[in-house]
Amino acid sequence: MPEATKRRTAKRASEVEDRAADAVFAAVLPVVDGIAATFGRKCEVVLHDYRKEDHSVIAVSGNVTGREVGSPMSSIGLALRRQGDAAESDLNYVTRTPDGRVIKSSTILLRTPDQHVVGALCINFEVTELRALGRLVGELAGELETPDAPTTTFSKDIESVIETVITEIEDELGHPVSRLTISERTEVFRMLDERGIFQVRRAIPLVAERLGLSRATVYNYISRSREESDPQVP
Repeated sequence: MPEATKRRTAKRASEVEDRAADAVFAAVLPVVDGIAATFGRKCEVVLHDYRKEDHSVIAVSGNVTGREVGSPMSSIGLALRRQGDAAESDLNYVTRTPDGRVIKSSTILLRTPDQHVVGALCINFEVTELRALGRLVGELAGELETPDAPTTTFSKDIESVIETVITEIEDELGHPVSRLTISERTEVFRMLDERGIFQVRRAIPLVAERLGLSRATVYNYISRSREESDPQVP
């Protein structure tokens, strides 16, 4: 098949997929305000379009995480997006914001009729006061306290999301990523890749700067970590 014909075929397929995705978002959009109104001021509903890698939020109702239209997805969303069509919705998980508020969330993936993941409907409900009340009741009933929730940063810009993920990895390592040993570097790149960071084009220069590496070296480590994770990768 001639190259020009291949390009036209690919373009038509992309246009069909885009129309299918647009139809999904048009159908889900009225639900955003409805859910938020039902559960009140402690609830926030966010609609993400995964085709917009670093500004995926296309609708918001409520204000729990402070995001707005044009904000990026969180590290949780990036990790799900990286899994592509194999990803599954993440329901009823609990995280904590950097300022200490506890959020119970569900990330419901949105698919076209061909089962391609194109976005997500995220429901965030602040349960800080409910958890405090629950602990009080638990103490009175002699129950043990539940484990703490992991911290998740919700941001209005993708740079903050990337910086937060790097900081989390530094905490796991116990030292700054600028002081990585050679043996640690591939593992760090594997961790960053698993969390979906390298789906964002602007991540490469940011990671390169934080690690004190050239962009070419960053690309090299990404390839190496993927080859070690999956030897079948060419």
